[in-house]
Amino acid sequence: MEITGGLAANEGATAAGAERALAVGIAAGVERLIGLLRSLSPADGLSPTSTATLATLERSGPRRLTALAVQGGVTQPAMTQLIARLEDAGLVRREADPADGRVVQVRLTDQGRDTLARRRAVRAERLAVILDRISPQDRAALRAALPAIDALASAQRDVILTH
Repeated sequence: MEITGGLAANEGATAAGAERALAVGIAAGVERLIGLLRSLSPADGLSPTSTATLATLERSGPRRLTALAVQGGVTQPAMTQLIARLEDAGLVRREADPADGRVVQVRLTDQGRDTLARRRAVRAERLAVILDRISPQDRAALRAALPAIDALASAQRDVILTH
């Protein structure tokens, strides 16, 4: 009986170790991909945080500044300054929340949407050149991983990180 319990505990530790190793591998791979995406991005003056904020607004619709700050991992004053710069550039606009006029929401403008589309098109064009240099098997593996990558990114939105 003790042997079985010990084996179960050992299998649990092995599974936890495998999950930790997967998390470490994904984190390292994502860091490298972030560097790659930065190198592929056009020099248009938008910071990675600016671009991520625009993409969040595109994906999620209008959001409160506080929610954008939390999602962006920055302070509310820093997000307020960023939104002011994006608003001055015509990429976002602030408007009253239809449900509560005291609340201000940030909305992506058509110009902001167009800017994101242009950035993505440039990155995709540059990435296509790199994809041509890797094997068909690696391209197929990347294609197959896309749903899992999307699931991972979507799951993060539902988790409140405390560390």
